[in-house]
Amino acid sequence: MKDHLTPYSQQLRKNATREENTLWFRYLRTYPVRFRRQHPIGPYIVDFYCAQTKLVLELDGSQHYDPEGQRYDAERTRFLESRGLLVLRFSNPEVNRQLRGVCQAIDLAVKERCAKL
Repeated sequence: MKDHLTPYSQQLRKNATREENTLWFRYLRTYPVRFRRQHPIGPYIVDFYCAQTKLVLELDGSQHYDPEGQRYDAERTRFLESRGLLVLRFSNPEVNRQLRGVCQAIDLAVKERCAKL
């Protein structure tokens, strides 16, 4: 399943949203624990993934807030959590207006996951 998603994940990296680029270039790219962008996991591609801590970061645009988007996200989250992954979701406005708080939440989650694993 992962192999057929690889070209699509590469395309998503090339066409990242402004918020994905902001989080990546201003924080995650140089974070001491490695994150991957647009990483395939099962039938899904997650925005950011840290294998060391089993942490998934999802940035949600407006399409995530309609009923269909919420059902899809709930299904995705159940799938990922069933594999022992922690999923953190941030809205695009949070990244745009509260980047420091988003980064602090990520840092705290990474440290907590490192202590547990």
